[in-house]
Formats: sequence, structure tokens, C-alpha cells
Amino acid sequence: MLFANSFPKSGTHLLTQVLQGFPRLGPAADSGLPAVVTFEGDTGQARPAAAILADLKRFLPGDIGYGHLHAMPEVVDRLCQAGFAAYFILRDPRDVVVSHVHYITEMEPNHIHHAYYTNELRTFDERLRTSILGLPGVEIPFPDIAARFAPFLGWLELPAVLTLRFEDFIQDRAETLGRVFDHAVTRGFASRLERSAAIAVLEASIDPQRSPTFRSGKVGSWRARFSPDNTRLFKQVAGDLLVRLGYERNLDW
Repeated sequence: MLFANSFPKSGTHLLTQVLQGFPRLGPAADSGLPAVVTFEGDTGQARPAAAILADLKRFLPGDIGYGHLHAMPEVVDRLCQAGFAAYFILRDPRDVVVSHVHYITEMEPNHIHHAYYTNELRTFDERLRTSILGLPGVEIPFPDIAARFAPFLGWLELPAVLTLRFEDFIQDRAETLGRVFDHAVTRGFASRLERSAAIAVLEASIDPQRSPTFRSGKVGSWRARFSPDNTRLFKQVAGDLLVRLGYERNLDW
């Protein structure tokens, strides 16, 4: 099984499209199953681990799936077992919060926070502050960006899971696709094509216009949207998150 896991708004559909190129390489098939998620999008409620595992058990050998899953022990055990090639894609959290604003306000009217973002928050800056700081006082709390990322950090420590950056697909696509292919082979995928031909197939499978949530796909767009106050708030909330993820060397950015 090939599974694309991600922090939301970090390139989920990009990575999924790459994995959807694997049926042209060997024994793999697009499952057609919906995303496996930790939270229900329309209610914000956390799903029980048993329900998440039930979703994962629906996948057959060779299936391709995707989702947004915390590194819970039961989920880790499932995705790291023999025969599974799991990937985790992340993105600069500063770009994530900018993308999050556009997604909630413009692309997903059924999201639990859509009404608040569109009716209560009047400017992009107010919405960006909320995506950074969260909404701790509501009935179903919406944590700040650091707290939202914390349950995903465990994926970065697992040799059986390949961690990828959205930015690498933009800035060094061939090398990144090679890593995707190599990881699948290491985890047991039998390719009919040799490596360079396989990488070309995976690259040809990328089509941003097929992504229902694709907006710009740019790297570093946060610089045009962050005010000095946004920067201060992000540093205050996120602490050393950017350093831990390799996006900054220190807090002086």
C-alpha cells in the first residue's frame, strides 16, 4: 500500500498525484477511497482511533490512499507495517497559515470555521491572526499553529515513513521524485521500469489543475502577507517549530 499523509494545506494532492503514477510502474491501484482524517471537517470533532483504523483496514495490498493523520501509536503501527510505503509531507507553517485562510474563506463553505472567518473576521489580517493563534475559547477549540502541528511531529522520527517537503517538489522535483520512488522500492514495491523512466512517469502524473484545493503552489508567499505584528505573533506562538522543521536556523527571521 502507498499512503500519502500530510499536515493539512501542505501539498496533500500534489503527493497523492505522484503516488497515482505508480500503477503505470507496477502492482498498484488508486483505491478511490476518501481521505482518512483525524478530525471531521464539518464538525471539527476528533475521530476515535478505532474509526481511523477501520478506514485504514479497508485498503487492499497495492492500494493508494491519502489523509491527515496524527502520529498516534495505533496509526503508526498500521502504516509502518511490512508492505506499506507511507509518506508524510509538510510545508513551511508560515505558508500553511496563509493557505489556510484562503481555504477556509474561499474554498470550503462546509468547514466548521467558514462562517466565523467570513462573517466575524472582516480582513485578511484578522483571519491570518486567527489561523496563527487559533480559537481556544470556542466550543470545539481550534489550537494555535504550533499545537496543531505537535501531534504530527512523531512522523518525522520514523525510518519507515519518508518525510517530504512541499518546497522540494517545487525547487528540486527530480531529486524528490527519486526519493519517493526509492522509498516505495525499499518498502517492497516491484517496479517494471528502471529508475529514471519511473521518475519521468511520476513527474508526468502531476497536474495542479486537478487539485480541488490548489491555489498558487508558491514557496515563501507568506512574506507578502505577514505584517511585522504577524511575524511577532508567529514567533511567540510557534517558538522553535521552524527550526525543528529545518525552515530557519534560529528565531532571527
